[in-house]
Amino acid sequence: MKSNSRLEAVLAAGKFALTGECGPPRGADPGAVAKKAALLLGSVDAANVTDNQTAVVRMSSMGASLHVKSAGVDPIMQMVCRDRNRIAMQSDILGAASHGISNLLCLSGDHQKFGDHPTAKNVFDLDSIQLIAMVKKMRDEEMFLGGEKIKVAPKLFIGAAENPFAHPLAIRVPRLAKKIAAGADFIQTQCIFNIEQFQKWMKGVTDRGLHEKVFILAGVTPFKSWRAAEYMATKVPGMDVPAALVERMKGAPKEKAKATGVDICVELIEQLREIPGVKGIHLMAIEWEEIVPEIAKRAGLLPRPEVA
Repeated sequence: MKSNSRLEAVLAAGKFALTGECGPPRGADPGAVAKKAALLLGSVDAANVTDNQTAVVRMSSMGASLHVKSAGVDPIMQMVCRDRNRIAMQSDILGAASHGISNLLCLSGDHQKFGDHPTAKNVFDLDSIQLIAMVKKMRDEEMFLGGEKIKVAPKLFIGAAENPFAHPLAIRVPRLAKKIAAGADFIQTQCIFNIEQFQKWMKGVTDRGLHEKVFILAGVTPFKSWRAAEYMATKVPGMDVPAALVERMKGAPKEKAKATGVDICVELIEQLREIPGVKGIHLMAIEWEEIVPEIAKRAGLLPRPEVA
C-alpha cells in the first residue's frame, strides 16, 4: 500500500534522496520545532523526528512530527521499543497515520540507564525487528497484532536503522536481511566516517542482493570541533572514526574547525554517492540544522527533485 511519503516518492522515482534530523525540544514550545524545520525546508526530502533520544525526556515524536509537518517538511516519526508495549505502539501508529504522518522509523531505543531517568522501568515488549513486522502487518494485512481487522489501515513507509560498524561485524549483513524480511522499506545507517569498512559492508549487502529489496541511506554527520571528533572516536559505542580524521580536525585552527568539519562531511558524501547500492544520504546535523543547506549545496544535492 503506497503512502503519501515524499521520501518514498523520491526513492521510487530513482532519485538520490536526502533526509535530515529534527530533534524535539525539552519543553512544550512548538516554535522550537518550527524553527528547526524551517532551516531544513527545501533542503531535505524528509526529516527524522527522534523519540526521546538518549533516553532523555523530550517532546513526543508524534507531537513534534505534527509541528514539522505543519512547517512543510515530511516527518519521519521515530518509535522506540523502550517505552511502549504493543498496545500503545499500535495506538500511536494509528494516531500518527490519522494526522497524515507517512514515515515511521522503527528502533529499539537507548537503554534508560544512559538518560535522565536511569531508574525508570523499560518495556521492550517487542524488539525493533518485531516492531517492523507489526507495522507491516498493520499496513499490508490490515490486521492488528492480536488478529483483529483494522477498519482503516495506516499507510506508512517503514524504516529501520543499521550500524555497519558494530561488533561482531559478521552479523551486520544478516541482521539487515532480517529487517528487510520483516518489512523494512528503507534503511538509515549509523554515522559513516570509515569509508573502507562501509564499502565492505555494502559489498556484503550487494552480494546478497539486499540493495534491490530496500533503499539504503548512508548516515553522515559534520564535526563541530576536534573534541567532538575525539569524543565520537573514543566514547560512542559502535562508532568508527579513523584517527586521520581526528588528527585533521585537531590540526585545524580553532576558527576554522567548523569549516573543516563541513569539508570532511561533503567529502564523505561525495565518496558515498559512488558506492553501488547507496540510494541516499541521511544527514544528521544535530543542533546545527542551519548548516544543512550549505552541505547539501556543496555536495551537489540541491535543488531537491520534484516528484508527483
